[in-house]
This record gives sequence, structure tokens and C-alpha cells, in this order.
Amino acid sequence: MTRAPAKVEWPTLALLIACYAGWGVSVFWLAAIWLPLGVATATIFIALHSSLTHEMIHGHPFRNERINEGIGFPCLGLLVPYRRFRDLHLAHHQDSNLTDPYDDPESNYLDPETWARQPRWVQRLLMFNNTLLGRMSIGPAIGFAAFLRADLRAMRAGDGDVTRAWLLQVPSVLVVLWVVWLSPMPLWAYLVAAYFGYGIIKIRTFLEHRAHEKCSGRTAIVEDRGPLSFLFLNNNLHVVHHMHPKVAWYDLPALYRSDRDKYIRRNDSYIYRSYGQIFRQYFWRAKDPVPHPLWRKR
Repeated sequence: MTRAPAKVEWPTLALLIACYAGWGVSVFWLAAIWLPLGVATATIFIALHSSLTHEMIHGHPFRNERINEGIGFPCLGLLVPYRRFRDLHLAHHQDSNLTDPYDDPESNYLDPETWARQPRWVQRLLMFNNTLLGRMSIGPAIGFAAFLRADLRAMRAGDGDVTRAWLLQVPSVLVVLWVVWLSPMPLWAYLVAAYFGYGIIKIRTFLEHRAHEKCSGRTAIVEDRGPLSFLFLNNNLHVVHHMHPKVAWYDLPALYRSDRDKYIRRNDSYIYRSYGQIFRQYFWRAKDPVPHPLWRKR
């Protein structure tokens, strides 16, 4: 049983405040002591802010959507407008479309016919992107390029929601860059931190979904309890999140433990014990093909 959401979810709000504070310490104090340390810690807080933004779009820590958008206004990661993340991610929660190359905005699969038309160098690049090393290193660039291309197409077609989301992104990014400009951290160093902040998030999204005949079998469980699990706000228990998207991050582990066997049956045993296991298996090796392996059967 899940409890009713509180009017203010204090653990999430406290963590957000701590995230902004830690980010400030990184760019002002740690960067002055030793720049690589400042960049490394800023990277971690940028990744945490992305996880907290995910919570905000699902109705945390406040029930009011505008308040949640307001407290997430500074886009520490620079690249993705809040409203675009919200709209695309909520569309992704249509489980019947999971992994669909066209209808799932977070899918990494391609239509096999589209794949066959790609130049050989593009295919090699995308195959490397399907290793964990590739997803962490070139994945943010590939993902953002595809995302920006689609949004530019939508804006040219007159999509007002997309245009407004990007217009709101301008002050959101300028505020962050202005603060960084006042700090000892050079802007180029902050751009490195922002890029690899998304690289850390790519660890979580790397295998969250797989091609499977049943939509219930497409979403993963990673039973990790370490630092990455905290950084991802327990979203490694991804099938639990998809089944209960309004449940706050701090309630997901207990919900999973309360009926572990149910969730494992639900996702047809798509389960990993830890992120250590995932690194060992897939750091150098692709987990999935790029062309959707079941597409022709549909």
C-alpha cells in the first residue's frame, strides 16, 4: 500500500536545497582549492539535480506543478529545458510504447530500415554508443543532437509549446552561467562538468528498457543500494517507478521489498543485482543491437 502524498515532501525539498548548496560549494570553494575536484563534485551535483528534476515532473516535492517548475528553474545541466524533459518523459511513461523507435521519445532503438540506410561510420558510432563506455562518453552528445534536431523541426513546424520551452530555457541557463562566471571555475570547466553530469545519468538509462514482446517485460530492476542508487533516487527500481509513478523516491525501496516477487514476475525477470554487475558485463560490450530486434514482428 502506498501512502497519500504529503502537501510538502520534506525529504525531497531538503535534498534539493542540499544539492544547490553542494553545487555552490563545488564551483566557488572546491574549484578554488583544486579545479579537478571542483569539476568532479559539480558533475555529481548536476547529475543529482537531473534526478531531482525527474522527481519534480512527477509531482514532488509539491503538489503544485508551477511551484515544482519554479524551484527547478536553474538548469544546472544547461542542455534540456524543464518543460521539454517533462513532456517527453511523461510521454515515455506510456508503457505500451516503450522502446518504440518512433513513439517512445527515450528509445535508443532504430527502425531496422532506418538503420540500414545509415553510413557505416554512423553505424559504428551508434554501436559504440550501445556499450556502457560509449553511452557515458559520447551518449550525451548523440542524445542531445537527436533531441535538438527533433525540437528544431517542431519549432519550424510552428509548435508553440516547444518554442516556449526553449525561450524559458534561455534565462534558466543564463542565471547558471552568470553564477559560474562569478566563481573561480572557468566556464569551459563547467561545461565539462555539465556534459559528464549527463554522462552519469546515462548509466541509469543505459538498460532501463529492453525489447520484449510484452510491454510489462520491458522495464528493468537494478537491486543496487550504493551511491549510484542514491544519486539516481532509487529510479534503478525502474519497474516499480513505472507502475507507481507518483510514489516519491524515498518510498520506492520499501514498496519493492514489500512484494519483490510480484515485480520480478511483472518484468519477466529483467533484473540485475548491482551497477557493478552492469559495469562488468557491458562496459566494453553492447547489451543491445541498435536496430529494434522485434520491429519486423509487429
